[in-house]
Amino acid sequence: MPALIVIGSQWGDEGKGKLIDILSAGSDFVVRYQGGANAGHTLKVEGEQIIVHLVPSAVFHSQVKCLISGGVVLDLEGLYEEIKYLKQSGKLKNDNQLLISDSATLLLDLHKQLDQAREKRAEKNKIGTTGKGIGPAYESRASRKALLFSDLFEEDTILLNKLKDQFQETQYLIKHFYKSEAISIQKIFEKIKSYRETLKPYRSSDMSFLLSQALEQNKKVLFEGAQGTLLDLYHGTYPYVTSSSTLAGGVFSSCGLGFSTPPKVLAVSKAYSTRVGKGPFLTECLENSSSGQILQKEGQEFGATTGRKRRCGWLDLPALKYAIRLNSASSLALMKLDVLSALKEIKVCVAYKIESKVIESFPVSFKNFNKIKAIYKSFPSWDEDLSVVRAKKDLPQTALNYINFISAELKIPVDIISVGPSRSQTLILKELF
Repeated sequence: MPALIVIGSQWGDEGKGKLIDILSAGSDFVVRYQGGANAGHTLKVEGEQIIVHLVPSAVFHSQVKCLISGGVVLDLEGLYEEIKYLKQSGKLKNDNQLLISDSATLLLDLHKQLDQAREKRAEKNKIGTTGKGIGPAYESRASRKALLFSDLFEEDTILLNKLKDQFQETQYLIKHFYKSEAISIQKIFEKIKSYRETLKPYRSSDMSFLLSQALEQNKKVLFEGAQGTLLDLYHGTYPYVTSSSTLAGGVFSSCGLGFSTPPKVLAVSKAYSTRVGKGPFLTECLENSSSGQILQKEGQEFGATTGRKRRCGWLDLPALKYAIRLNSASSLALMKLDVLSALKEIKVCVAYKIESKVIESFPVSFKNFNKIKAIYKSFPSWDEDLSVVRAKKDLPQTALNYINFISAELKIPVDIISVGPSRSQTLILKELF
């Protein structure tokens, strides 16, 4: 079956957007299937750096149909601004190129206000959300009070009444529990009405049927995940997780699809590890350590959505094995290998130690987090500038040894190697479709 799912195998920010952009050149459809504007996919196209939050990263390929599925929460203001920018800059040339599922959940200003009020009140117990309203929007969907994309195009009286039904409780919480002045429903109503005409051409009433037909016709369909496996709502480092399923399996429920033949899954990982926000990070190099500073500086590790510094550390193989198992990943993309050139020594976590006991599996529970220590294997780095390499055979042997060790430990091939931010700095070792 010509379907490929691209997932993050760490805590997000692995470089999925860049890969989707490259792989889209040979695709017919690219589908964003979960998350919301808390994701930021950074692309470097013809020397220009572009960040997209909701529109699939394939938008720069005019022959590709870009789809946003019902599993996504739509920040209407952000979506409107993103589409406006893409059209004005000539990057979204045809309205027929983008389709949005009628069943996608609307994320509105009161969701953001509630999210930010919660984080402010939490003080020392903050989750570290982006404050983009993602959690509250998914909550409204789960409580069956959400507005859907289709509701935006209802008659004014119907839309206004639905807004009142959804947000009266939210307003009460914001005013009386969080002691803030809630945004008026009338103001939200007037604001989202102004987006109707711009967004109307992108409606898709039955995306499940559309995708099923495409797969039956052997069209090449690429599914674009957001965030990473270790942020999955059910299998991540809870409660420091996102509010959706970030796994490959999320495609089935979010897009309304069943597969007679399992699709291929490409797991994306940096050559080291990063994390934004709070939560356990067993291989973290403290920010004041020389290795942590080098990784942060050379990798330009700042969140594409929030601008926050990313916490940096060594590659964690037990965590990667966990991600590969959860996603049935068939191959690995190893990103930012060039960043490691700045180091003298490279470490890889191969197991953990809890007091006197050695464990090789990723700990699902982090109740004893402070007692868990990473066990490392060390590798020498290299002096060569990897950013100029365009073929695997031209990589230094020390870099090849590092790659081969990772592949052997994970028991899957490394089919893509990235040595820089540009398209040309991506070594595709095997066709994935």
